[in-house]
Amino acid sequence: MKLRCIIVDDEYLARQRILKLLEGHDDIAVVAECKNGKDAISKIKLKEPDFIFLDIQMPDLDGFSVLNKLDKIPYVIFTTAYDSFALKAFEINAVDYLLKPFDEERMDTSLKRMKAIKEQEKAIGLKDKLTNLLTTFQGEDSNGFRTHFEIKKNGRLLKVLTENIMYIKSEGNYLELYTEKNKFLFRATMNSIEAELPKHQFMRIHRSLLINKFYIDSCFYLGNSEYKIHLKTGLSLLSGRAFKENITSYLEDIQS
Repeated sequence: MKLRCIIVDDEYLARQRILKLLEGHDDIAVVAECKNGKDAISKIKLKEPDFIFLDIQMPDLDGFSVLNKLDKIPYVIFTTAYDSFALKAFEINAVDYLLKPFDEERMDTSLKRMKAIKEQEKAIGLKDKLTNLLTTFQGEDSNGFRTHFEIKKNGRLLKVLTENIMYIKSEGNYLELYTEKNKFLFRATMNSIEAELPKHQFMRIHRSLLINKFYIDSCFYLGNSEYKIHLKTGLSLLSGRAFKENITSYLEDIQS
């Protein structure tokens, strides 16, 4: 099974450098890239990676501030141009501390440490493994939220992960589940599905629309208690007046 990681660095070239050094590691999967601290917090909570590459000095939040705002901290490989933070980094049990510019050999050493830690976890059978198995067979995480939808299509049973759903639209007796590339039909009511999805991830913006907060790019107030919500894919959705409070609460959370 691949180890899932997130790259957090405000410099584009630094992120590209890490991606380049990971090309020879087929057992590592980059599930997200973040260019600032706020984006990192959102994506780490959503994706729950095995580990992260984390720059320390960033314009909005530094790396340590990012970790302080997380309830569940993944393993961390710090990447920085400054050696003055090394002691503090290891005080929080960092896997490694990569001083820029680092080369392929130094990266390989860090990844070996990371893989050794995960192999040790696997060998002693930590509860995360049990949680993953329960998620697979029961379709719910430890908090009771739905993690995927089972869809029958062309005689096949497909599993659509909730984290990959951009938004859900009600259509008669069915729900339309929209991912970046596909649309799936699922028989259920909007109210019942809303109760099964985590509120930190999904938000009701209309009586017929649920939206994945991760895919929101921006929100614009149109007046009359209505918003136009732009997704990162370029699509726009209109909110209903009755759901203004949901959107204002979301905007307050991301600005805090």
